[in-house]
Amino acid sequence: MADNNLRENPYPLGAHAEGGAVRFSFASKAASCGIMLYDKASGRLRQRIPFAREDRTGYVYCRKFYDIDPKDSSYLFFEEDYLVPDERARVFSRKIPYGRDREAEDLKAGFLTEGFDWGEDRPPRIPYNKVVAYCMHVRGFTKHASSGVVHRGTFAGIAEKIPYLKEIGVTTLELQPAYEFMEIPMRGECRGYYPYMAEPGVVDCPGKRDRSGGKPNYWGYKKGFYYMPKAAYAASDNASAEFKELVKALHANGMELIMQFYFPVEVKRSEIPEILRFWVLEYHVDGFHLLGENLQTDLLAAEDLLADTKLWYYHFDTGKIYGREEKPLYPHAAEYNDAWYYDMRRFLKGDGGMLNGMLYHMRHIPEKAGCIHYLSNYYGFTLADMVSYDYKHNEANGEDNRDGSDYNCSWNCGDEGATRRQSVRRLRMKQMKNALCLLMLSQSTPLIFMGDEFGNSQKGNNNPYCQDNAIAWLDWGGMTKNAELLEFWKMLAEFRRSHPILRPEKELRLMDYIACGYPDLSYHGRNAWSPQTEEYYRHIGIMLCGIYEKSCEAGRETADTFLYLAFNMHWESHKLALPRLPKGMKWETAFGTERREQGDRCEAELMRSIPPRSITVFVSSVREEK
Repeated sequence: MADNNLRENPYPLGAHAEGGAVRFSFASKAASCGIMLYDKASGRLRQRIPFAREDRTGYVYCRKFYDIDPKDSSYLFFEEDYLVPDERARVFSRKIPYGRDREAEDLKAGFLTEGFDWGEDRPPRIPYNKVVAYCMHVRGFTKHASSGVVHRGTFAGIAEKIPYLKEIGVTTLELQPAYEFMEIPMRGECRGYYPYMAEPGVVDCPGKRDRSGGKPNYWGYKKGFYYMPKAAYAASDNASAEFKELVKALHANGMELIMQFYFPVEVKRSEIPEILRFWVLEYHVDGFHLLGENLQTDLLAAEDLLADTKLWYYHFDTGKIYGREEKPLYPHAAEYNDAWYYDMRRFLKGDGGMLNGMLYHMRHIPEKAGCIHYLSNYYGFTLADMVSYDYKHNEANGEDNRDGSDYNCSWNCGDEGATRRQSVRRLRMKQMKNALCLLMLSQSTPLIFMGDEFGNSQKGNNNPYCQDNAIAWLDWGGMTKNAELLEFWKMLAEFRRSHPILRPEKELRLMDYIACGYPDLSYHGRNAWSPQTEEYYRHIGIMLCGIYEKSCEAGRETADTFLYLAFNMHWESHKLALPRLPKGMKWETAFGTERREQGDRCEAELMRSIPPRSITVFVSSVREEK
């Protein structure tokens, strides 16, 4: 029985069980369209229901049915002689294993009929100055046999690794596309429509296929079904519940979940706010990294419902979002682009003319927003490959090594790829430590790609978009192989957490605005207070005045720590001067990337020689009375 009330609200589009009925809403410009209703268990077609003219408002058709049981029903829409999957479906009626070809019947949509007990779930709402972000591919994070989890390559597998993520200081997970998408081109795909006369199989048709030539679209940066978690990323048959369990477990541990959403040009921009609101309300996610050109992110950032949801994009105009006078209760927008990425890589490998750019990126925090900085990501070289390869090695992708960026700003330290030379291996370890120092000693929000904390390699492949194998899967054996690097990362995470001056809420001013005798941030060269920043210099000292820590972390009662960060990316040693501290205080070495600096707790002279290609960090302490 259908209710043909012309004033029935057709939004949201799709099919929804509500008030003992099922409402179907479908936007179409075709001459004829309607609903194909199936038995969920058998897949048998029950009824072909065409929409009538009186069902239409504008281009939207809407009908409500009271004799359909959503628990045992599935559906597709149709336009003339083509089946059309519901792009706004909440779930498919059956789970398709990862990497398997799909047919039209695989896209039959079902209904979310079961509830979920969120209990006392609350979003952590971690401010950007306390975030340490970790980008991962859901499948690649635990698919490798070395992961040691029960549910490899799934949302449940990530949940099993929460204790590890907490141990290494991670607060916020960023997932590569985890909504439903077709990693294998659909058989017969043609303009997104599927002839239903040939069901369940479909005839092949000419058209552009994925450039992987039959390999999976492992990353998933393509138009997807944006209202459901990817079923193949679930260990169970209920991806919705498993994803919610992951979010709930993360929140219980004080951690956040950020989802990447890629919106190509064919996705209607008016649909995007609805998608984001849905994931916040239905799945309790904490934020979104938006990908795609010409997205109206300023409008999204001003959306009331998303006011405490993190939004990451290339750039935000906070003046337009907030105006000059408004102070956001929870600054949630953050710029996420490659400016830090390329400049810091060039500084790390010793390029000239990069010192001023490095100093800018170390302190840069946008007004009323955050800034996500990273030295590696899902694209480009991993941290280990960045110090092991001068050139990309993407031969496995089957495109004659033409895909992927040729501009990597990397340096192999003397040998290309794997090497037995101990001098090269030691230098690579030091360079990775230097990179982690740049990441964690900068004052905006650090992000690390999965496995970089223990030197995971992709064998020089800087574009593994189609590599669903050991090239792109995280090899957890690196935890033992590169235990020295992993322990160094843990130390850095704790050091950053312990020193709020390293993570201020606002950009430091390079001024003594509280009249304490020291600016919050200052630069130094061979002589204290006299930095040498000409383009041929690759070394500098940075002092952070701990007295300002009170303004960086509310409720902090003591503020007596000064930090001095000595950077030398030149291939020769250089001397740097440390400023005199207030009476009763002294400098001592906290740590350094040159091995002989480790554990050095002796009082430092005011002039120190910094070894080649190394970073040394000094802290102030109370001078003992003699």
